Amino acid sequence: MKHIRLILALSALLLASTIGTPSQAQVVENHSSKVARNLSIFNEIYKMLDIYYVDTLAADTVIRWAIDGMLMRVDPFTGYYPADDDDLRQMATGKYAGIGSIIRFHKKHDRVVIDEPYENTPSKDAGLKAGDIILTIDGKDVKGQYPATVTNMLRGEPGTTFELCFQRPGEEKSRSVKITRRTIQLPAIPYYGILDEGIGYINLNSFTAGCAREVRNALQQLMSQGAKSLVLDLRENPGGAINEAVDITNLFLPKGVKVVYTKGKQTAMNHEYFTTTDPIAPDMPLVVLVNGASASSSEIVSGALQDMDRAVIIGKQTYGKGLVQAIRDVPYRGELKITTGRYYIPSGRCIQAHEYNHDGSTKIVPDSLRKTFYTQAGRAVKDGGGIQPDSTILNDTLPTMVYDLVQSDAFFDWATDFAASHPSIAEPGKFQVTDSIYSDFCAYIEKSGLTYNRRSDEAIKILRRVAEMEGYLQDAEAEMKALEAKFAPDVRKDLERLRKHIVPFVENELIIRYYHQKGVLQHTMPQDNVYRVAVELLNNKQLYKSILEKK
Repeated sequence: MKHIRLILALSALLLASTIGTPSQAQVVENHSSKVARNLSIFNEIYKMLDIYYVDTLAADTVIRWAIDGMLMRVDPFTGYYPADDDDLRQMATGKYAGIGSIIRFHKKHDRVVIDEPYENTPSKDAGLKAGDIILTIDGKDVKGQYPATVTNMLRGEPGTTFELCFQRPGEEKSRSVKITRRTIQLPAIPYYGILDEGIGYINLNSFTAGCAREVRNALQQLMSQGAKSLVLDLRENPGGAINEAVDITNLFLPKGVKVVYTKGKQTAMNHEYFTTTDPIAPDMPLVVLVNGASASSSEIVSGALQDMDRAVIIGKQTYGKGLVQAIRDVPYRGELKITTGRYYIPSGRCIQAHEYNHDGSTKIVPDSLRKTFYTQAGRAVKDGGGIQPDSTILNDTLPTMVYDLVQSDAFFDWATDFAASHPSIAEPGKFQVTDSIYSDFCAYIEKSGLTYNRRSDEAIKILRRVAEMEGYLQDAEAEMKALEAKFAPDVRKDLERLRKHIVPFVENELIIRYYHQKGVLQHTMPQDNVYRVAVELLNNKQLYKSILEKK
């Protein structure tokens, strides 16, 4: 009887579990049915919209709204690129077909202006300069158009020619030039060199196709020039190709090291990436600079070198992008960049800092849920929050006026006027804003009628309202007026008071007009506080070594 009861109980349990739990096939079938049902609903809604809506709607536009609305709620990195959109190709290769110039919107003119023509590009060959106001493109007036629209008009097939009509500030007559578009290759390394004795510096701003080869060539040249240690600057680098990150890491790590591996829902998305060659700088002391805009492949390089105790990471905590994207073809020559998995660096940690709820909302992984992993030497490191530097250095806080000033048209216009009346300036390493230049700058800004946000004004207004609500205002009116007078806006006074904060931006704005990004980096790096800390560390071998040892 006991055996019979046991058999019956087991049979009942098995039957209940079979009835209560859907099979994998049922789950897949239910999911597929939901997909089919919702696609059918969407298809029918669009048909009704097309037939009955009072106005005729452009199919490309309306469907694109639906696609973008869906993808933006998935995550920020999944996106659709139709055949006529070359943004994806530019992100992957650093190449696009156009004139080779940064543009910006100028509020006063209600037009787009040239911000910076790149070296050795059609815009530079055509004689365009920063400040030139774009009037028409092939006869089409672009007044009121924003940079994204004008950019699309300036780009096109390599070899095609168009007429650009523009107004140069200070001139009465407009100018017209014929410009032939060509493939523009944006430099992955805007600058490298030896700024301090024996210490090489490489600024890498993207992980586009071929950038590892560029880093290798730069490193070899620096070594031939006497560099004994290196600062690799990945600040503001948003990442890119994972294979380029692995190849750059391979310059410093031995052959056969697993740099990164990926895991996805589909097993075909699981990959392991190893170093494949002998490094060219296996023992060179190395510091990597990062900040909050260092993401993706920047985090693979810095994270792998940290996990292998091969470099000291200095700066600010990185962005925290631990997701991997793949490109899939869609009908009519479009492409879908889709998140297919997460990546893990040598210690086994995934540094993804954001959780996407697929409803448009995002939350940061809390510190309490971040797990501890260990580097090869046994140093503790965390997952779920980007790469935490070995030495964290925060930037100085800038007054709000400086932000508003630098972004203003008045600041840009003054630099345009200066460049028009000064054919040249001293080379980047020697140029300085003199008292005379700064005085002219202040006079121009003061005359421009610049307005800027003052938090002190806001605080005083709040204090006045609170004092009135609580009944203190009448007794404190005299003191309140004295306080308001003390903090009254005075553009010239504020420009002089904040001179040390403003001068570096003035110098950079002028240098970029004569020497481009390369010149700006050459000028700013010697005074960069994060770079200076890196130099001090590389000159202190004992301290450098102690950071990489187990605490």
